[in-house]
Amino acid sequence: MSKKIILTGGGTAGHVTPNMALIPGLNKLDYQIKYVGSYNGIEKKLIEEIGIDYIGISTGKLRRYLSAKNLTDPFRVIKGFSEAKKIMKDFKPDIVFSKGGFVSVPVVLAAKKYNIPVIIHESDMTPGLANKLSFSSATTICHNFPETAQYLPNGKALLTGSPIRSELRAGDKAAGLKMCGFTNDKPVIMIIGGSLGAVAVNNAIRSCLDTLLEKYQIVHLCGKDKTDPTLENKSGYKQFEYIKSELKDLFAMSDLIISRAGANAICEIVALKKPNILIPLSAKASRGDQILNAKSFKNQGFSEVIEEEELTNELLIETINTVFENRTAYVNNMIEAGTTDAVTTILNLINEIAN
Repeated sequence: MSKKIILTGGGTAGHVTPNMALIPGLNKLDYQIKYVGSYNGIEKKLIEEIGIDYIGISTGKLRRYLSAKNLTDPFRVIKGFSEAKKIMKDFKPDIVFSKGGFVSVPVVLAAKKYNIPVIIHESDMTPGLANKLSFSSATTICHNFPETAQYLPNGKALLTGSPIRSELRAGDKAAGLKMCGFTNDKPVIMIIGGSLGAVAVNNAIRSCLDTLLEKYQIVHLCGKDKTDPTLENKSGYKQFEYIKSELKDLFAMSDLIISRAGANAICEIVALKKPNILIPLSAKASRGDQILNAKSFKNQGFSEVIEEEELTNELLIETINTVFENRTAYVNNMIEAGTTDAVTTILNLINEIAN
């Protein structure tokens, strides 16, 4: 008789793609899978597109700042907990795997109520609030950075790395070049702003675009509604809001990556051994987790880092040229560090606990 699993996590693509990386293996192991996310978050679209049964629940965000929504969101969370309990009673999963985000909190708490084991995965160097609220309900907490163990409950932490989608390793450089209308004559830079886009990064790239295009071709993943119509037919430059299945081909053709420093994105970049420049989200606009992620990768010799507050055209161009000229050293550092097979490790853990 096949086992049943609930996957949960949402709010950004980074809370969804590690779950998606596990799904092919779970299918091979004959698990019945349901995904629990928010009613209309990015996770709904991503999961339904790959044919997994999706259930939406009510969710609210627990903010550290003053907002009128702080008065109404607790009621949304309570409603989500009630809906999650009904899912547990009806589906009777053997195990829950949570990738975090606020939608995961009521799911994890509902699993605890029915004594269903829970595995949580924390991608960032320091845990986010949603995962912190869930730690007491977890059987095991997987983590991505060795430094994270100090922030986790004793006896629950397991260093696994982050699950990487296997299809990203199967890209076709020629297909990527054709898709973008690029040639083999110039190296390619890919700009990744994250699923929501990065206005500061987008603006910086566009403001020095003509200089960069003298030496490089640029594919730019801008984020939803953040493309620039005036640049639509610019030679050597191709922009997209967001790329799904073809991302592997864009990775294959890229010689250098410029990215935000969300944990899952940078783990994919390093797994693919791509020289990179990280521009972490400012501490003014976040809890500072991307800054810590980026510093760890710089210290390991995988990346160069530009703080958003220090981002200028001159610094960006200089850093791009330096990283490209020294690209072999960055690749060698990533090769020497080795890679963990997080997907296999986590699948084995799921099987062990579910049984």
